[in-house]
Amino acid sequence: MQVCVLGAGVVGLTTAYYLARDGHDVTVLEGRGGAALEASFANGGQLSYSYVAPLADPAVLPHLPAWLLQRDSALRFVPRLDVQQWRWCVSFLLACRTHRARRTAVELLALGALSRDALHALVHDEALDFDYVRNGKLVVYRNPVEFERARRRMEPLVAAGVEQHALDAAACVALEPALADAQPLLAGGIHTPSEEAGDCHRFGVALADVLQRRYRVTIRYATPVSELVAPNGSVIAARTPRGDVRADAFVVALGNGSVPLLGALGVRLPIYPLTGYSLTITAPPPRAPRVSVTDLHRKVVYAPLGGRLRVAGMVEIAGMDPGQRVARLALLARHAQEMFPAAGDYLAARTWCGHRPATPDSKPLLGATPYRNLWLNTGHGALGFTLACGSARAVAEAIAGRTPPVDLAAYSLRR
Repeated sequence: MQVCVLGAGVVGLTTAYYLARDGHDVTVLEGRGGAALEASFANGGQLSYSYVAPLADPAVLPHLPAWLLQRDSALRFVPRLDVQQWRWCVSFLLACRTHRARRTAVELLALGALSRDALHALVHDEALDFDYVRNGKLVVYRNPVEFERARRRMEPLVAAGVEQHALDAAACVALEPALADAQPLLAGGIHTPSEEAGDCHRFGVALADVLQRRYRVTIRYATPVSELVAPNGSVIAARTPRGDVRADAFVVALGNGSVPLLGALGVRLPIYPLTGYSLTITAPPPRAPRVSVTDLHRKVVYAPLGGRLRVAGMVEIAGMDPGQRVARLALLARHAQEMFPAAGDYLAARTWCGHRPATPDSKPLLGATPYRNLWLNTGHGALGFTLACGSARAVAEAIAGRTPPVDLAAYSLRR
């Protein structure tokens, strides 16, 4: 079967990979001039399969007034005359209900476990070079009460066989000596040895190369899709400046770009861009962290990527407007210097601002649409790298007519 994948970010490329392995003739269309140049380009770099809890959770509600009103808060709301923004915010609040948040967390954990196993197999089979490490993750807490709550939440997971360890501040520094300067700030941390990290952009570039060389996938860069031609309930072509591209099936993996494209077909996707920021610094040992670290208080993640340190954080509900980029990047740099003051030259850091395509409940949109041969794999928010392989494998299984390893009904438009 001929399948056209729209988007060459990490989600689109992994989708093309599993489709090509199934023997399909795959074409990928990408508006940018290369692979993984949008939300995949300089994201947090953590592959956190055990930390996929939704942003929409009852625990966030008491913090919302401070987060949304303070200019230096980790989460910031910038109101706009945008119906989509307000609709998304209302849906987010509805998703914060306890029973729904718990169900969502279980579903995301299942997709995360599938994605972990799929990525391990892909790395084994294709030997991609993307600064991939299985270095574990340490979530550090500054508030003793929050740390104790985290320790109690950990106990049933450990009883169920999950390897996690609660560490006091001194043990956190023993595990990660680069935290020595920050030890007075720490109440403790939760260490998960199984977590991983990697450079998502390098992963995408390497996978695109494998797809073209080994699997004969056609990737057309600088080829934006302006319209899907869809008479009689099915898509027959993707319209581009270089002409129409016809296929038997189409998979939309365009992140934020999925919304206007499908909106023209009458399919409304509950996706809104959440702006995030990152710094990438040269991080010489021994002052740079070796494990991935998450500062829960600041909502900032740190991922070692070869000889570099990726620092990422912030959530802005502000549309695609990059106007506050300089101030937020400066704030992110201050937070990083507070935690790892000697990790590298922050003045020479490469900066980045990206827009995560997020759904209100943090679950991606996977599977069928009202059009017979049009499929979704989009809306992964901050979890795109973590969930990409599992999502792609599940969608490829559904396109092949097989039963996916996770129930796609949980991730459908009508969930």
